[in-house]
Amino acid sequence: MTVAAIIVAAGRGTRAGGDIPKQWQRIGDRPVAAYAMDRFASHPAVTQLILVLHPDDVDTALWPRDPEATVVTGGATRAASVRAGLAATEPGIETVLIHDAARPLVTDAVIDRVLDALATHVGAAPAIAVTDTLWHGTDGTVAGVQDRAGLYRAQTPQGFHLAPLRDAHAASTGQETDDVAVARAAGLDVAIVAGDEANIKITTPEDFDRAAELMRRNPMTSTPDIRCGNGYDVHRFGSGDHVWLCGVQIPHTRSLQGHSDADVGMHAVTDAIYGALGKGDIGQHFPPSDPQWKGAASRIFLEHAVALAASLGFRIGNADCTLVCEFPKIGPHQDAMKAVMSAYLGIESDRISVKATTSEKLGFTGREEGIAAIATVTLIKP
Repeated sequence: MTVAAIIVAAGRGTRAGGDIPKQWQRIGDRPVAAYAMDRFASHPAVTQLILVLHPDDVDTALWPRDPEATVVTGGATRAASVRAGLAATEPGIETVLIHDAARPLVTDAVIDRVLDALATHVGAAPAIAVTDTLWHGTDGTVAGVQDRAGLYRAQTPQGFHLAPLRDAHAASTGQETDDVAVARAAGLDVAIVAGDEANIKITTPEDFDRAAELMRRNPMTSTPDIRCGNGYDVHRFGSGDHVWLCGVQIPHTRSLQGHSDADVGMHAVTDAIYGALGKGDIGQHFPPSDPQWKGAASRIFLEHAVALAASLGFRIGNADCTLVCEFPKIGPHQDAMKAVMSAYLGIESDRISVKATTSEKLGFTGREEGIAAIATVTLIKP
């Protein structure tokens, strides 16, 4: 079946507080609606994403332009907004999923259950069975108990075959609270599929914090924090018979000079990690004025940076290090360097690049006065 997802984002959401509608307020660094938009845009069954906006929002920077969506103006009621979305479906669309923009934690599993049910039903929607005792209240006191058998809490997306739903909307009063009510008023059967307790609707100010916590706990519904850092380091040559590069000792006619073992490659990678974290550089954490670091192995610095990243919830995604030198030749040692760096970074060696280039005899590296290194590291927090 060909599927269009209609994200209804035309409401004002005044109960949620704030200076702008709740769907455009942010959880983390993104608007609430962006999370739902991303989920449907990336779902393999969805061929068209439709975003229904309030007229006041269309010409603003409130709503995200990525992912790409067909943008239409909504109406004064939810039903009118949905009808605008239905009218914008592309030729060939057979099925629609209608979702509240204020539900940022919808999952592929919920979407799949709705779509699966549409193979045998005209409509389907997710819901959670009511398990709490329900009371009738009068003047702040309990006046009776409501039987909860057969009661459900409705969620979205609510899915339908397009043609029957269009007909149902054409015949509706426009006062129904959701599309299931519209469909039922037209005599259509709607299947209930399992919802998800995390698929909450942002309604009150407290819901923003609740949604953020749910995203933090469930990487499948969150957008990862991805950071890149770069590092650059230089060490000059002095007397000696070897150099340390990316944790490997290489015989050479001279050695690199420095307060530590002068492993220029490992230093650049270490600084790239600190940079991605916004935590300064090696000199800040291991001052060269401190004699305890005299001749220290550079792995100490790298292990500290990796541990600091882990303590802040980040893992290493990949590392890329370029060594700039005329000699020694790096090629014969690349595999050994990648193996050593893999052990210290805690990632597979195929996520690590160690390569070399010359400076065409130009500058201090071209004159063989020293070696430079530049590195880039990606950090990921799910």
